[in-house]
Amino acid sequence: MRNFVVPVDFSAESLNGLKMAMLFSQKEQVCIQMIYVLHKTSDSEKTAMEAESQLAENNFKNLVKEYAPQLGNDSTLDYVITKGRIYNEVVHQAELNPDSIITASTHGASGFQEFFIGSNAFRIISATERPVITLRKSACPVTIERIVMPIDLSIDSRQKVPFTTEIAKLFGAEIHVVGVQTSRGLISKRKLRSYVSQVSGFVEASVPCITNEVSGDNVAEMVVNYANAVKADMISITTEKSSGLSLIIGNTAHQILNKAEIPVLCHTPRNIRKSGTFVTTGG
Repeated sequence: MRNFVVPVDFSAESLNGLKMAMLFSQKEQVCIQMIYVLHKTSDSEKTAMEAESQLAENNFKNLVKEYAPQLGNDSTLDYVITKGRIYNEVVHQAELNPDSIITASTHGASGFQEFFIGSNAFRIISATERPVITLRKSACPVTIERIVMPIDLSIDSRQKVPFTTEIAKLFGAEIHVVGVQTSRGLISKRKLRSYVSQVSGFVEASVPCITNEVSGDNVAEMVVNYANAVKADMISITTEKSSGLSLIIGNTAHQILNKAEIPVLCHTPRNIRKSGTFVTTGG
């Protein structure tokens, strides 16, 4: 969590991603890089592209002037203006550093509107293995005190545990490990409770941990309702693969990102290897 990449289109909504990165700067030294992707890119639009680039440059200078004094821990704030496919450029910028994280609004204006609204919002998540924190139109929280981390029966579901725990340690937050039960089978329930116990044992070695269980048919609704009930500041989910909460390129995660009024931390599963009793990411 040393390098933050923040796609910006200069709308008020897109600045929520910047505010989230600023929040981390109050806890540790970070480098924040805002990125703007030009709309005009062809040679026939050269004059318009130059004008757009200059406008973006001026807007970025104003943002740096406004936000840089609010940085903590000798953190830095910079920007880059580029051209290409928006999600490709954002992902490319993030992958220049192995410890980067993307913080992005799911709503915006101008060029980002097509990207962030609807199913296209998942392109940036599915195109990178870097963690992504998404924020809707609601304001960025002033701190992170409570994180809801749902767990299902998939191995991928538990890949998010170490990184989520690190964020909780950084902010002194508590984690709610919530077993999400969609099956009425006794074997499945026992297996899920075993996973929840394993995860909570890992978490509570570092931060306060509360365990709970929800059951029903609508996973997204259960997770969001639980987060609302405990007044959580963040939801941490695993992205992709084929079951339960892991199906982010589909209806469940789409609903979570659309329904949640708080930031959602998205983790894309990587190739895995076993390390002791836990599953960790591998190269």
